[in-house]
Amino acid sequence: MSGSLFNSPIISLLCLFFAVIIHEVAHGWVADRLGDPTARISGRLTLNPLAHIDVIGSIVVPFFLIITGSPILFGWAKPVPIDPYNLRNPRKDQTLISLAGAMANLFLASFCALLLFLGATSLRGIFIPMIQINVFLAIFNLIPIYPLDGFKVVEGLLSEHAARQWHQLESLGYIMLFIFVFPLFGFSPLLSIVYKIANSIITFLIP
Repeated sequence: MSGSLFNSPIISLLCLFFAVIIHEVAHGWVADRLGDPTARISGRLTLNPLAHIDVIGSIVVPFFLIITGSPILFGWAKPVPIDPYNLRNPRKDQTLISLAGAMANLFLASFCALLLFLGATSLRGIFIPMIQINVFLAIFNLIPIYPLDGFKVVEGLLSEHAARQWHQLESLGYIMLFIFVFPLFGFSPLLSIVYKIANSIITFLIP
């Protein structure tokens, strides 16, 4: 993503926070439509930031990335609670729920791009980082490593037997993240792929 993402740390943080809220609300909304009202009952189907804020994921980590000049910006909100026992078709429905967050981010990015295309250039300083952050957040979350959404997406697409084997990798998720996505030293090929995919989408949305 281009350096303009970090021209205003405050705007970047606000855009990221809004993006992760939309991401989590989308999970909860789809779950509610598929029979699980847990997120709604818990008061999580709201855009009120107080219901979603995670001090580490929503403030500390993204602010640290900004002040250290990181080429990427990401974070997270508190995950919405999902009870798979309330779902009518747990495996299929959890796949849809997992995809919902990324799809919501891509929709928001596309909507901002459309507004720019229609002439809302006075808000370019907000829409550009909003597009960049939402696209990267969507693609990043589709990495098939637990606890990212891509892990559940893959699990839902596998046969029942293969899904059980895949599920066993959940316990290694955080280790795999640090090995393949955030290595302590050196270059991350996986993160580079995410970056290139996200950048291609961003370039399409912002010619």
